[in-house]
Amino acid sequence: MIMKTRSFNLTTEPWLKVISLADNQEKTVSLIELFENAQSYRELSGEMRSQDLAILRFLLAILTTVYSRFDPKGEPYPWLKLDKDSLKDIEKVDEDDQLIRRQISKDLLNTWKQLYGQNGEGHFTKIVTTYLRRYNQRFDLFGESPFYQVGERDYNRLVPTNKQISGSEGPGKVAIKQMNRQISESGNKPSLFSPKTPEFKNQLKLDELTRWLISYENYSGVTDKTKINMSAKYSVSSGWLYKLNPVYATGDNLFQTLMLNLILINQNRTNRPYTPQKPVWEYSVAQYISKREKMLQPDNLAELYTVWSRMLHINWSKNGDPTIFSAGLPMFDSAAAFIEPMTTWRVRKEDGKHVPAEKRLSTMGTAMWRNFGQYVPLETDNHESEKAKPGIVKWLKQLKEADGIPQKTRLTLASADLIRDDNAASQMPAAEIFDDMQIDADVLFDEDPSAAQKWPDRIEDMIVLTQKIGSDYWRFAANIGRLRNVDDRSFANKMIAEFYDGLNVPFKNWLRSLNNIDDRDTQSNDWKKKLKDYVQEVADEVIQSSSPRDMTGFVDVNGVIDKNKGLVNIFTINNQFRTQVFRDMG
Repeated sequence: MIMKTRSFNLTTEPWLKVISLADNQEKTVSLIELFENAQSYRELSGEMRSQDLAILRFLLAILTTVYSRFDPKGEPYPWLKLDKDSLKDIEKVDEDDQLIRRQISKDLLNTWKQLYGQNGEGHFTKIVTTYLRRYNQRFDLFGESPFYQVGERDYNRLVPTNKQISGSEGPGKVAIKQMNRQISESGNKPSLFSPKTPEFKNQLKLDELTRWLISYENYSGVTDKTKINMSAKYSVSSGWLYKLNPVYATGDNLFQTLMLNLILINQNRTNRPYTPQKPVWEYSVAQYISKREKMLQPDNLAELYTVWSRMLHINWSKNGDPTIFSAGLPMFDSAAAFIEPMTTWRVRKEDGKHVPAEKRLSTMGTAMWRNFGQYVPLETDNHESEKAKPGIVKWLKQLKEADGIPQKTRLTLASADLIRDDNAASQMPAAEIFDDMQIDADVLFDEDPSAAQKWPDRIEDMIVLTQKIGSDYWRFAANIGRLRNVDDRSFANKMIAEFYDGLNVPFKNWLRSLNNIDDRDTQSNDWKKKLKDYVQEVADEVIQSSSPRDMTGFVDVNGVIDKNKGLVNIFTINNQFRTQVFRDMG
């Protein structure tokens, strides 16, 4: 086969893995098929949850671009002028006019509501297919403008001379086993958790290669030595999604999931509801690299969702085997990058600016519900903390207020996170976690006029109480560790991890059970009782497993455990613990 005529077009070739609602079986579909039948699929079903999230954002880039320009019938918005050939907007929208701003917000919300339909039973419209067919050459894995790649001439032009491609032996190569985040090993360091035998680690079918291509741009580490030519010095950055503590919404099917995350109104600039969308495939290579060299934060979601961390070129052998060349691109600063809607935030100590939060190996065991206040608006929030709530949650609130989603809609906030190792020089994937929490929309966005009655603050109060009891349990465990003459901190850390593991299901069930007609005090007391019963149960298990030495104890001469000194054994430690719990429970 002549390589120039080879084609694998993502718009028509099957490459997206999904689960069918009809038979719960996995199938592989094309882009066009996915958008035409999204309501018939349960969810994406790639190799990893984090890969599914990267692909979800890629799909959202397409939808955001299309429906920010066209209504469901495929008609351009009256306040927007589009080029008939490129389908791009070609004139700046006059958003200084307040009436036009209101019309923009109204039109975009109406588009969302018409697509979503009654109770989320809608579907995407033909304009998506029209757009994909217009840009189908940019969605081909091969050709002059290969998908998520640059041509050999562009690659050589943009990297130093000694890093240019020379056949298939040039420097700056990245092995498929590095792109495959299930393997993620370099040429020097093998992975200990690999699902493939060595001889097959660098082999992928085209559909799987495409999925990992998107994933790699989002989750690349920092092992690459090749960089593009730039007058200013810069460090090779990891993928953007790798820097986040992700949060997104999921629905009953793939259509609902895509729609709930389809943000059509600018959440970052309330006085500018419309933002021109610029996905990477609408740039030429020269335009895109030129913009990346300026290290400017994207001002639109389509560009953000398709941002590259690497400039890649794939050479194909006569046998069809790929050699992948990679050069690191400069990344924009993450400080105050509130254009990103799918993350929680933290305050950077060095300058007090908000940056995306990031889970580490040391915090990966902390469930979402324990950080409830980072996701959900609270009455106690000041302006800065309110601004730092995830944009996706703000969008869901806007949809509820506009009657886009029914009051009783059960919302699921989810997180799929690829955790990097603690080696700053490589940042290789070390673990993947998935978590979620379900809550009714009218509970999450409670509009009770009494601040004291609003559910989010009541829920946060219960979490604060739970964590206070958790601190009591940690001290209880540490005292037992001292009693047993083992490292008290390590012992307590192990026991507190088990303590919270046991609370995850009960708390999430309680959260899911809440509704807006419940009496707040009754439901809060219900959780307090569950918590009290659970604490007594786990403490009793510790007592029942005690040894004769635990019962005999020792005299606490130095007041290490009991400030009053005296005999310390499993029973005195337990009594001290129960007394403290009683005080904290009120």
